[in-house]
Amino acid sequence: MRIHDDRPGGAGGYPDDRNYGAHAQQPGAGAQGAPSAAQGAPSARSMQSLSAQKYNYYDDDDGYSDAEATSMVDQRGSASGDYYDELGDSRKPFGWNAGTDLGLLILRLALGGLFLAHGVQKLFGVLGGPGPDGFAMALSKMGFENSAMLALITGGTELGAGALLVLGLFTPLAAAGIVGVMANAIFLKLGSGFFAATGGFEFEATLGVLGLGLMFTGPGRVALDYGRVWFRRPLIFGFIALIIAAAASAAVLILFHRP
Repeated sequence: MRIHDDRPGGAGGYPDDRNYGAHAQQPGAGAQGAPSAAQGAPSARSMQSLSAQKYNYYDDDDGYSDAEATSMVDQRGSASGDYYDELGDSRKPFGWNAGTDLGLLILRLALGGLFLAHGVQKLFGVLGGPGPDGFAMALSKMGFENSAMLALITGGTELGAGALLVLGLFTPLAAAGIVGVMANAIFLKLGSGFFAATGGFEFEATLGVLGLGLMFTGPGRVALDYGRVWFRRPLIFGFIALIIAAAASAAVLILFHRP
């Protein structure tokens, strides 16, 4: 009994594959027929932009490439041959787009501008702010020691983090500064509940979560960070920044806050 299937299209293939095999053997087909996926279809690497090739955006865990979606399309095409190439596929793989860049730019400008203004209030006493002396007195009432130095540290952190977010420069570090400051503010308001109407930490938590999100997404392509290593590895550097934020927040509470 013969177990080998020598029908056109090969043994075990799908009906579509056999039909395509029969079609490929018609007169005029052959060496000059439809090109194979390896020869006729351009590779994902060849379709990259010059800037993407320059910064090697398809490496490992690149957060801004469409490598995963492209690989799925490649696997589907290799499973069914060039049959789908003839049919065509107008759907594009998922990838980073201008809408995402615009959304992150708006988020950066809003959050960074807000902290920039708060830092100016604390350090220089403008825009209706208390200035370093007034902020130091407020910190002292909250139970902090060495409040004059801590006022300068806090104001400087807010000013620097806000400016860096607006520029899109060292974004994970800037987000870490915001998350660290907001973590301490939340700690001080834990006894007042969550909602701002009752004096809770609703506002501080919102700002901290926004900073946490930017820590892992990065600034988008409209930023001075574009192409830098932490821009191309947002997940790794996001976790590094989170560790920095947690360590800084804990250090402030341990060194400056009285129980």
